[in-house]
Amino acid sequence: MIRALSLCAVIRGWTVHGDGRAPAPGEVVKPDERLSWGRTVGLGAQHVLAMFGATFVFPVLMGLDPNLAILLSGLATILFLLMTRGRVPSYLGTSASFVGVVAAVRADGGTSAEVTGAIAVCGVVVALVGLAVHLGGSRIVSAILPPAVTGAVVLLIGFNLAPVVAGTYWPQDELVALITMLVVMVTAVAGRGMLSRLGVLVGLVVGFALSLLLDATLGPITGPDPSGVVSTHPRVDLSGVGDAPWIGLPLGTPELPGLHLPAFSASAILLIVPVAIALIAENTGHVKGVASMTREDLDPYLGRALAADGIATAVAGGVGGSPTTTYAENIGVMAATRVYSTAAYWVAAGVAILIGFCPKFGAVVAATPGGVLGGITVVLYGMIGLLGARIWVENKVDFSRPEVLVPLAAGIVIGIGDVALTLGGGSLSGIALGSIVVIVGYHALRRLAPTHTPDQRDDEEVG
Repeated sequence: MIRALSLCAVIRGWTVHGDGRAPAPGEVVKPDERLSWGRTVGLGAQHVLAMFGATFVFPVLMGLDPNLAILLSGLATILFLLMTRGRVPSYLGTSASFVGVVAAVRADGGTSAEVTGAIAVCGVVVALVGLAVHLGGSRIVSAILPPAVTGAVVLLIGFNLAPVVAGTYWPQDELVALITMLVVMVTAVAGRGMLSRLGVLVGLVVGFALSLLLDATLGPITGPDPSGVVSTHPRVDLSGVGDAPWIGLPLGTPELPGLHLPAFSASAILLIVPVAIALIAENTGHVKGVASMTREDLDPYLGRALAADGIATAVAGGVGGSPTTTYAENIGVMAATRVYSTAAYWVAAGVAILIGFCPKFGAVVAATPGGVLGGITVVLYGMIGLLGARIWVENKVDFSRPEVLVPLAAGIVIGIGDVALTLGGGSLSGIALGSIVVIVGYHALRRLAPTHTPDQRDDEEVG
């Protein structure tokens, strides 16, 4: 009975802030408050726009159905709001951190089922970490994954993607890729208000339209297709759009499969599971960021947040979908509006679920030209990597200490260079091996460092 009442409170328990129009200067709309329903719906629409570009571009880059990803993002957000009892306003969209490892799995011959199976396993790992944090306290995350480690893992995950841009997307149409890249950059920097947060979406639309225009004026292009085979073909192939229904289950296309059962491959799991570190770092940073903005102590909810994201990712992988994570884009919307109401996130989640049931939309996205993806990914992949460097800067990681510098340097080069280690009948390489070297090397070498006592080292790792 108590749980049922708690659930009802999460869904319906918002009080109207002030006159329901806007927060007064210096005030914020707290998670358990809302503005008028008309304004709340408008804010929900902003959150949809903020998450939209990345949430449907990243599945395409991973070879998965964007419709299913958008549908699952809405369901994941609802799960997150329920598990955190409506105290942590966040939207869960498709995680960019998986793009590189998924590309590595596919390069090794992995299937979509094996990819989603490994994603599900990674989600289970994050959920278990969330349970441990909930039971043992948030200091567990800081002790095992201090900023030096999380920054290095995020950096090597991002920069490991560079060969995908150079070898797969960019060569398909270099001119369109260049123009798309410039549009993304200019929009992100010179755009005003909400437009600046939609650089990826604007770049995709402009690149798509440019490709259609070039097809109409110059005719087909001669160049490599996604598999690297050179042929003469149109930049945009819309043949599958006409056959796709307006309403239906997100079953995807042969190129971007939708609902399907996962398969489990040890090699794919070894490559993808280390991304759990990035998910934990992202979620932890976002929860702390929201706490500072809402002026509330959200540390008691960190374990719930991690568990919710882990469960959402596991469920997504279990039905053939894309992994999820909390979105900085939507946190940016809250920072700009000073409205942290979870009611707006319920609206955004509902809209995402409705969009997910439109297969025709998915068919249009599946027709995105490779050159357009090249222009988008050259920016996104670099940004993912630099997020790791940002973690270092914000936490003042001291690289003058060899016990910090040496393991991170080795792990990063292994991850970016896709260095391999063959043991018996198995092999570790790239992101998986680099992450292991960073984590194990960092903690082992700190214990060996002669300039710090064990107690001091433990305090520094946690603090």
